[in-house]
Amino acid sequence: MKKVIVLGASNSKTSINKQLAIYAGSLLENVAVKILDLNDYQLPIYGMDLENEAGIHPEAEKFNNDLQEADAYIVSFAEHNGTYTVAFKNAYDWASRINAKVWGDKPFLALATSPGIRGGASVLQAAVDRFPFMGAQLIGSFSLPSFYDNFNEGRLINTEWDEKLRKEIDGLQQALN
Repeated sequence: MKKVIVLGASNSKTSINKQLAIYAGSLLENVAVKILDLNDYQLPIYGMDLENEAGIHPEAEKFNNDLQEADAYIVSFAEHNGTYTVAFKNAYDWASRINAKVWGDKPFLALATSPGIRGGASVLQAAVDRFPFMGAQLIGSFSLPSFYDNFNEGRLINTEWDEKLRKEIDGLQQALN
C-alpha cells in the first residue's frame, strides 16, 4: 500500500494548516496516511557552524527518515510574514543537509490556508516556485481563504472550495496509481 505523508508546516498545536492537510489526506483512497507533527522533532536552529561542530542532529535524521518513507506528500503551509514558519524552515533546512532532494522526486500537493482572504497565497507561491528544485513532483496547489468561514468540524463546509480541493486530490490519487 502506498504511503502519503501529511504535514501542517507549523508547530502550532491548533494549526489550521494541519487541520486542512489532515482533511485533504482523508480524501485519498487505498493509501496509508501518516501525519507528521513538527513538534515531534526537537531541533536546534540550523547553522553551518553547529553542523560542522556536531554533525547532523539526530532529530533531523529522524525527520528525514520519516519523509523518505513516503510515496507522496500533502503539505499545508502556514504563512508567517509572507513565508514559511520558522519551525518548518528549520526542519527543512536540516533535512536538506542530509538530502538536497528533500522530497525524493515524489508527487507533492502544496496547500495553504489562513484566516484572511488571501489564504496563505504568498507562502504557497514560494513553495510552488522552490520545491520542484528540491525534489517535489508538484501535482498541484490549493489555497483556502478565510479558514474559519469555510472549514468546520474537520472538513470543508463550503462546497465550492471542497470541489476545488477534491480536484487537486484526484490529481494526487492518479499520480499514486
